[in-house]
Formats: sequence, structure tokens, C-alpha cells
Amino acid sequence: MPRLRTLLVFITCFPCIVGAVEQYEVKVTAQKPQPRENFVQGLEILDNHLYVSTGLYGESRLLRYHFPDGRLDSERHLDSRIFAEGLTVLGDTVYQLTWRNRKMLVYRKSDLELQKSLPLNSEGWGLTNDGTDLIYSDGSAKLRFMSPETAQIKRTLTVTLKGRPVKFLNELEWVDGAIWANVWKSDWIVIVDPASGEVEATVDLRGLLPPGKDRLGVDVLNGIARDPADGSIWVTGKRWPWLYQIELVPVSSSGKVQ
Repeated sequence: MPRLRTLLVFITCFPCIVGAVEQYEVKVTAQKPQPRENFVQGLEILDNHLYVSTGLYGESRLLRYHFPDGRLDSERHLDSRIFAEGLTVLGDTVYQLTWRNRKMLVYRKSDLELQKSLPLNSEGWGLTNDGTDLIYSDGSAKLRFMSPETAQIKRTLTVTLKGRPVKFLNELEWVDGAIWANVWKSDWIVIVDPASGEVEATVDLRGLLPPGKDRLGVDVLNGIARDPADGSIWVTGKRWPWLYQIELVPVSSSGKVQ
């Protein structure tokens, strides 16, 4: 219960402090259907493929789709004792986190064959990379930069918003030199300076899932992917029916969209 109370207090207060930094709302510019059974934990687009990590015990999978038309290309089912989390693709390798198993699964990109697992020193939540290091979250305000070869932690970054730690960081994406992070159980994304840990901007996605699309089993906003082919940003949620392509729309200090 203490963790739940902390979460409720944070989510209640979060909209009150985001005004201290640059704020964005979003405009949906395109959308693609996705299977409703996908409890999305990780999302990545690369070379016209969409990689998806889905969670829950007994339902965790690694999926690869042809992004333009949504056809399933490859699928790997995980051991029923594993709850999968974030993923990222770096070089010829796909990395997939596990929640409480304290390990990261390492796959060959060409055929998604499992090659090995690497140890984690905490829970695994969100995962991305900066082209050199893997970066992962564990549900706290900390991001860990680690070696993709050994999983050795190179440095730890505390994410703050005007001096306050931003907890419950979840799915991550590296976008134009910054780290985008879902804040769990909220409709907000924070954009983080990877050098200082300061939140540079916030993105308000409240109302993105239309009324009537929320049904039993649908869970929170979770999933950020940048398509390097055109720079577009796509977001989704757990068991959401759609992937949404979004554009950022600045909000003025008066709260009005500019």
C-alpha cells in the first residue's frame, strides 16, 4: 500500500508542476491498428519493422511486424515464468528486459533466436539505447546506462523536474539526443536531458484513446517509438487498438495551445 499511496500522490501532483518546463499537447496525424491482445511493454521501429515486447506471465512475447502493413514477421513466446518488459534494437541484436527475473534477454536480430541472458541488478521496466549504451528504467526516478556486451552499469542518472525526482519512469525511447519516458499510470511523457537528468519538456496525451475504446483489459499508455526513416513518433498503450502517429503542439504559459 505505501507504494500505491506514493503513486497516487505523485500522479495527482504531477500536472501541477509541469508548468515549470516547456509543455506540449499532441496532434494525431495517422494511426495503425494493432492486435488488442498485445499488452505492450516495449516498442521500436527499425528498417520498416515494428518490434513489440508484450508482458504478463504466460503471455509474454517478442514480436516483429512489417510496419507498413502490420503483417506478423516473427514471434517468440517466453517462458511462462517471465514477465517481459521494454526492448530495444542495437546493431544486430535485440534486447528485451524482464520485470522481476533480474535478467535481460539477448536475441539475434536476423531470426529473433535467443542467444543468451545478461544479469540486471534491479527490476526491468523500459529500455532504449543511444547508439552506444543501453539505457533502462526500473520504476524509480533512475535511468541506468549499461554496456550491451556485459550489462555492466556505466553510470546512473536521476531524472528530476525542477529539483523533484520523477518516479515511475517506464517505457523509454531515444529521440534526437533526448530520452522520452512514459510516466507509469499517467497520460504524460517526460523529455529528459541525458546529461543532467533534468526534464526539459512534458507531453500531455490525455484523451488520446477515444471514449468507447476503453474496454476490459485495456491498461495504461505505454509505448514510444521513433521511425528513423522519417522521424515520426508513434505511441500506444497496453491492449490499445491503435498505434498513433503524433506531432507535438506547444502550449503557452497561459495553458493555451500556440
